[in-house]
Amino acid sequence: MAIQNKTMLITYSDSLGENLKDLYDNLEKHFGDAVGGVHLLPFFPSTGDRGFAPVDYEEVDSAFGDWEDVEKLGEKYYLMFDFMINHISRQSKYYMDFQEKKDQSEYRDLFLSWDKFWPENRPTQADVDLIYKRKDRAPKQEIVFADGSTEYLWNTFGEEQIDLDVRSQVTNDFIKKTLRQLSEHGCDLIRLDAFAYAVKKLDTNDFFVEPEIWDLLEKVQQQAAEFGTDILPEIHEHYSIQFKIAEHGYFVYDFALPMVTLYSLYSGKAERLVKWLEMSPMKQFTTLDTHDGIGVVDVKDILSDEEIDFATNELYKVGANVKRKYSSAEYNNLDIYQINSTYYSALGDDDKKYFISRLIQAFAPGIPQVYYVGFLAGKNDLELLENTKEGRNINRHYYSNEEIAEEVKRPVVQALLKLFNYRNQSAAFDLDGTIEVNLLDENSLRIVRSNANKSVTAQVVINLKELTYSASENGQAITFE
Repeated sequence: MAIQNKTMLITYSDSLGENLKDLYDNLEKHFGDAVGGVHLLPFFPSTGDRGFAPVDYEEVDSAFGDWEDVEKLGEKYYLMFDFMINHISRQSKYYMDFQEKKDQSEYRDLFLSWDKFWPENRPTQADVDLIYKRKDRAPKQEIVFADGSTEYLWNTFGEEQIDLDVRSQVTNDFIKKTLRQLSEHGCDLIRLDAFAYAVKKLDTNDFFVEPEIWDLLEKVQQQAAEFGTDILPEIHEHYSIQFKIAEHGYFVYDFALPMVTLYSLYSGKAERLVKWLEMSPMKQFTTLDTHDGIGVVDVKDILSDEEIDFATNELYKVGANVKRKYSSAEYNNLDIYQINSTYYSALGDDDKKYFISRLIQAFAPGIPQVYYVGFLAGKNDLELLENTKEGRNINRHYYSNEEIAEEVKRPVVQALLKLFNYRNQSAAFDLDGTIEVNLLDENSLRIVRSNANKSVTAQVVINLKELTYSASENGQAITFE
């Protein structure tokens, strides 16, 4: 099934019920046509980071089900899977073979050697300081070989996630094999997780290194296309990088929309939102929430530093049970530029504000992605947070089948289902069509979406201060509540 211009649900395999069978049944029973695609977060055997330290892409974690369960989802929904192009688990057969056989291993060049990367007498402290890091030390980890010798390997993320050397032939073979494997099981879109870290080069910050990063993306795109899939590069950084990627013809993420929308709803002011919607590319996936925190770095220069500070402080002030410490080292936060909260709780568990935020997303350029907690207007899960001391778990509630049946009865969830059902069926949201965004007054904006031949036009007028809206398609009023 090809990518469709329909709302994509983001979910773990065991978060809407206990496994993939439950997920399929719950989507059938409760979500109807509000969902057209599913981003199935990593479902492979993994040794850390909730699936993002994969051991093997050839298997489905048996706790979730099997490939038949995945393929059944793909018969009804277009599917996105994750490929961690930067790293793989140190419990993988590749790493274990390298550890045992060292230079005799066929996988010795799969991993990026820290020691061999640097010329003699380097890295200096200045070299290490230059690296765009996810931790407060050099991104390396020692490997102890079976013969007792040691070496350092690049290790950008968690202890279990060992970096791959994308320059080597063995890694290129591994990438191609994985792309084929995923496509054969119904994958329509491959999310390239952490791709911007994959290219390392002397005298750079080792993040989104040009022009080499473009060579890597082009190679992966061509290989994916051979197998009938497309790619979505994932990056949290300044919006200008997303625009660069879009100019090269790739799908991108709108990771700025979450904070721009929060700022707009906190302040009641529409100007920044109007400007951002006017700028945004159409070939993108929009988000308000994901399995990670709410990104702050993504909105630099869209909002001023003062506006970012205002939105951040307001989030902690009006958000429901949102505390600064949940995004700190005390709760194992990996990224100081993300705030851990559900989007519903970031808006104070306020149904009206929350629905308006999703209305903005539905009318924004691109294809909406809605995280499973967000689809159910979920509150911060403080119990899971405290039990695990993992900040991001505040937004990773495990819903039982019984809970889902109750949650979908809530008026705000019913309104969301109607909204995205409408968004998926209407021709007005054609990605080849047009969008017009107008600032009506300080607090109000109008968004008009039309298909390519202008035969279908949908519009919404939103007052961010009063939290009111009016919507219509070809002049006929539409209500969702």
